Amino acid sequence: MMYAPSIFDERLMDSLFDGLFENPGMKDYGMVSRAATMRTDITEKDGDYHMEIEMPGYKKENITAELKNGYLIITGKDDGVEEKKDDKGNVIYSERHSGECRRSYHVGDYLDKEDIKAGFENGILTLDFPSEKKHPQVEEKKYIAIS
Repeated sequence: MMYAPSIFDERLMDSLFDGLFENPGMKDYGMVSRAATMRTDITEKDGDYHMEIEMPGYKKENITAELKNGYLIITGKDDGVEEKKDDKGNVIYSERHSGECRRSYHVGDYLDKEDIKAGFENGILTLDFPSEKKHPQVEEKKYIAIS
């Protein structure tokens, strides 16, 4: 079987229809624009991971970070109303939007929530955590039952 290089990718349909339904006075609050908001960079330095997640347009109070079963789950919620009025105060445009984006990252079972330090500034969520378990291991005595 012969494989030919593909000029098409998973965004082909998105790009074909970009701008088709745009209205010059309206913002795009659709899933395509929100899907691109959680671009992530992960770096490692001195045994620690540093994550930067782009979340433009979100407010700090609408972002959650949860550690569950070895996964770091980041969720951003966006609800809002936008109104434009003319010079007389009459509403000429009103838009309501609601949306959520979520992304999971496998970080390992060794982390506790206390190990993760998070911050949010200028649309960037930053998270720092150790790349391996740094807690001292306490030797647990394991007794063998004698019958």
